[in-house]
Amino acid sequence: MADKNFVIAVDGFSSCGKSTVAKALAKHLNFVFIDSGAMYRAVTLYFLRNNVDFNDENQVVSALKNIQIDFVPNNEKTQILLNGEDVSDEIRQMHVSEKVSEVSAIKEVRHEMVAQQQQLGQRRNIVMDGRDIGTTVFPKADLKIFMTASPDVRAERRFAELKAKGEETTVEDVRANLAHRDHIDSTREESPLRQAKDAIVLDNSDLSQAEQLEFVLQEYYKRIK
Repeated sequence: MADKNFVIAVDGFSSCGKSTVAKALAKHLNFVFIDSGAMYRAVTLYFLRNNVDFNDENQVVSALKNIQIDFVPNNEKTQILLNGEDVSDEIRQMHVSEKVSEVSAIKEVRHEMVAQQQQLGQRRNIVMDGRDIGTTVFPKADLKIFMTASPDVRAERRFAELKAKGEETTVEDVRANLAHRDHIDSTREESPLRQAKDAIVLDNSDLSQAEQLEFVLQEYYKRIK
């Protein structure tokens, strides 16, 4: 049994299956799963709905004061609430995906989301996935996993996910979107995507979901012995 406040950080590139692994891990350990990427998507959705100019600091700061994000377990799925509204599906649509990295790079947005993430993680055993969880949000996390996969595998996974939801796109467009997001995520000035020095690398290009979960669980059990 883990001590209270055991924090597992799962970082990595877009469409590497971070959320899938983190959700399975949280369920297996009876921890709380927090999808930090969904929080940035929710902010992006709010900005798009309210015509917030990403480049206008005053508009951004003003809008952030009106944003509260929460996670509510609902059977097998965790609902992402934006000011009380379930936006779990809408934040995954392509029009949000095309802007989320741009919004995520805004300093004021990151500061607000990190504060909300840390609040969500207080006094709870958590698994949180994102880009900067092990480096910025919880630099003293008990276990840090950094996930990666080949660009082609990532593009195929994301395309299949969007197709299953009935969204019209192409593998080429998805691949271009992922490359664009990788560039922004890795080169942004505020909390760029990078592997923490004490993170364990998990390349899941050729691993099943069960194999990925087993890999992370073994690392977890090493920590609690």
